[in-house]
Amino acid sequence: MTEAALALAAWGRCPAPRLIKDRENAVYAATLPDGTRAALRLHRPGYQSAEAIRSELIWTEALAGAGLPVPRPLRTAEGALIHSLPGGRIASLVAWVPGVPLGTAGTRLSAPPETFHRIGQLLARIHDATDALTLPAGFTRPAWDADGLLGDAPLWGRFWKNPALSQPESALLLQARDAARRHLDALSPGADTGLIHADLMRENILLDGAALHLIDFDDSGFGFRAYDLATLMLQNLAEPGYPDLLAAAAEGYASRRPLTTAELPFFVALRCFASCGWAVPRLPPASPGLRAYAERALAQARRLLDGF
Repeated sequence: MTEAALALAAWGRCPAPRLIKDRENAVYAATLPDGTRAALRLHRPGYQSAEAIRSELIWTEALAGAGLPVPRPLRTAEGALIHSLPGGRIASLVAWVPGVPLGTAGTRLSAPPETFHRIGQLLARIHDATDALTLPAGFTRPAWDADGLLGDAPLWGRFWKNPALSQPESALLLQARDAARRHLDALSPGADTGLIHADLMRENILLDGAALHLIDFDDSGFGFRAYDLATLMLQNLAEPGYPDLLAAAAEGYASRRPLTTAELPFFVALRCFASCGWAVPRLPPASPGLRAYAERALAQARRLLDGF
């Protein structure tokens, strides 16, 4: 029996699951004994603890229960949100979410600004519903705070150590990091913070006719709500209509929740820095892709130091 089939057995006697994606987590299409379609996740060892994965599912279960279009966790036959395999790997199961991705990285976007307006509204609804929750004791998720983004050991790695950077370029990112930390520390006391998705990439936004769904809360945590909105914009920086997309997303969000739109370019820069670190363990040192992440971070660093 494969690892995936062994994991799925915790939810009953199911047909063999089919691998559909193997990146951060291995994701399988599955069908439960009652015919329910589902997505089985085998979580990457060492990335999130069992407690953090369970907390993610507690949150999305509450959001789905409030009517938000997010993956609804499916509990095991014993009523658990997660299942531990003999080797220690964690498995979880969520109801299948219909739709097609908003797009993929590196391709021209076809979605109009109106779609970004709707995404901004949906994100605001999720933040509203989240703020109404009482989280249980033991709830734990990573912190996308000043240390998590700009500290000595950021959540996604020391972006200024990206091997595609020259020594002067690394120094420039360190200068921008220091300036960004000062600005973020000044913003923090009055900032809107709480649980955020933290990874609104195109592949994590599904379109099903007129409906929108957000998936993949694997990187969710506690952080700045403006950063959540900024993650939506990362893959769209090179789009000719980027200013209109950014304005539409901000207007959609601000139609439901307060938002300081002027700070969004700053948080987009922070996301570019984080991604520059994220790429390091995932791409070979000589990879053109690694250099592309570095160049994007450098461009944002220069803008930040010039005051945008």
